[in-house]
Amino acid sequence: MPRGKRSASTAIAIRQVQRQAGSVLAKLRRDIRAKEAELAGLKRDEEALVRLAGRGGAGGGAARAPRAAAGGRTGGGRINWRNVFAQLPKQFKASNVRQVRGLKDKRPSEIFAAITRWIEAGMAKRKNRGFYEKV
Repeated sequence: MPRGKRSASTAIAIRQVQRQAGSVLAKLRRDIRAKEAELAGLKRDEEALVRLAGRGGAGGGAARAPRAAAGGRTGGGRINWRNVFAQLPKQFKASNVRQVRGLKDKRPSEIFAAITRWIEAGMAKRKNRGFYEKV
């Protein structure tokens, strides 16, 4: 019978290790999210400083100048569409995407291109015409 006791204690030890691994994994995920948020903030700060310094950034300075001089918007940098997706409700429409900060003046083609990418990536699915749901 010692064999049965050994396997029971082994099973208990395995469950303890699994629980510990789960808690370590959860902490690691929280840490990763915190670092990603910090990195996003640093990138925003960098963009603001680049604009303040009067530099257009990588290859876009001369192209943006005429638009800004004509009274148009300068764009404000790249959009992290995964962050936009994370801010959406479980069921959403394109108008919900447009309500996310910084997307008010985006062209409809850019909004629908992002939705299409989310669908192709398996992050969302189309429910009805104009209605989408997170997967």
